[in-house]
Amino acid sequence: MQPFELSLTEASRAVRARELSPVELTESVLARIAAVEGRLGAYVSVAADTALAAAARAENEISGSGPRGPLHGIPVALKDLIDAEGVPTTASSRVRAGHVAERDSAVAERLRAAGAVLLGKTHTHEFAYGLVTPQTHNTWDHSRIAGGSSGGSAVAVAAGGATFAMGTDTGGSIRVPAALNGVVGLKPTYGLVPRTGVTSLSWSLDHVGPLARTAADVSLVLPAIAGHDPHDPASVPGPVLDRFPGGDLRGLRVGVPRNHYFDRVAPEVEESVRAAIGRLVELGAEPVDVEIPMARYVQAVQWGLMVPEATAYHERSLRAVPDLYAADVRLLLEAGELTSAGDYLRAQRARAAMRDAWARMFDGIDVLAAPTVPMTAVEAGQETVEWADGTSEAVSDACVRLCAPANVTGVPALTVPVGRDRAGLPIGMQLMARPFGDATVLRVGRAYEEAVAGAGRVVPLAA
Repeated sequence: MQPFELSLTEASRAVRARELSPVELTESVLARIAAVEGRLGAYVSVAADTALAAAARAENEISGSGPRGPLHGIPVALKDLIDAEGVPTTASSRVRAGHVAERDSAVAERLRAAGAVLLGKTHTHEFAYGLVTPQTHNTWDHSRIAGGSSGGSAVAVAAGGATFAMGTDTGGSIRVPAALNGVVGLKPTYGLVPRTGVTSLSWSLDHVGPLARTAADVSLVLPAIAGHDPHDPASVPGPVLDRFPGGDLRGLRVGVPRNHYFDRVAPEVEESVRAAIGRLVELGAEPVDVEIPMARYVQAVQWGLMVPEATAYHERSLRAVPDLYAADVRLLLEAGELTSAGDYLRAQRARAAMRDAWARMFDGIDVLAAPTVPMTAVEAGQETVEWADGTSEAVSDACVRLCAPANVTGVPALTVPVGRDRAGLPIGMQLMARPFGDATVLRVGRAYEEAVAGAGRVVPLAA
């Protein structure tokens, strides 16, 4: 096995045992990027020289005083919304061409403090305003979408071009590409991970979180990046995150949705997710049927919040350089100018009611298990999904439909791979818990992957 094939957990263990040097690991990952990037388009930029220099420093530090922690000397990629000092942050947009960050974002600063090695910046759907990431190709089938908007981060991890990566999630933008590329992605509790220095899409829905090959990997990243930041008004002190045990799930109540999450879902997706829930039950979990409250309003509320907030953020540049935006993003931003203050306030009130209703739902369960995306990766350029009931749905709406509830309510949501369809494309299961139940979803994710074979392996690239 080559170093780039190691999961974060495996690589960290090898580095700490002095069986693998950070330089060897980083060289292997950079070689992998060079070999596959032409087919994938995951990266906006790769800072190979800087990464190797950082790896050499980490190697010297580990040889001298020992590792700072599990991320010391481990290569990471940042979504091109996340500032790192001296590195361009373009948001994959011509609007931001030439923009170089003057200081680290809170997340980049914490990763540097943990000793992680920055590889470069990964593509996003422009300004994170989309669920496709058109520059990037699915790792399993290059003719299909990578998902978005953190498509570059998901593909880099899936293909071995990063040991772990950071993304952002406003309506599913970590979980959708993670599910479609067969990796693990966590949208933490709202406010748990600070967003200072991260380009915003929608301030009241934005989250920053990790993508990696296993839930065990994500469990190593979250404690390093979580914690209060006074510069982020949404940041809140959360629980200490240092233990995420796997093992059996005796006494855990797993909610199985009666509505919404299995409506208009591809049969192979439903079959794989229900089988995965069955595996959780075999591990000791108790299944509990639940009704998802206010499900019919989720997408309207999510769009009612996101569209005006995004337009407000882009107000000046939209007026100054409108032609520099991609057509799909510009259309959405212009639509936001038509949203009334009354509509926005009604969406805020509905969100408050939805949060209360979800809190009551979680009184009866510990974790909610459901599909992450209702279908596997569609062909690039495909605009709609046809369902068995005769209805059709825009691809973007289908991608966001099952993920948006966790953004609106702010609950933690983890996606883990649970199977593949007949074409060999990955399927993801989403695990959600009450706010600050991040340790719970990671515990369940780890227990599941410990019970199945092959978790964390780099996928074979399509021919």
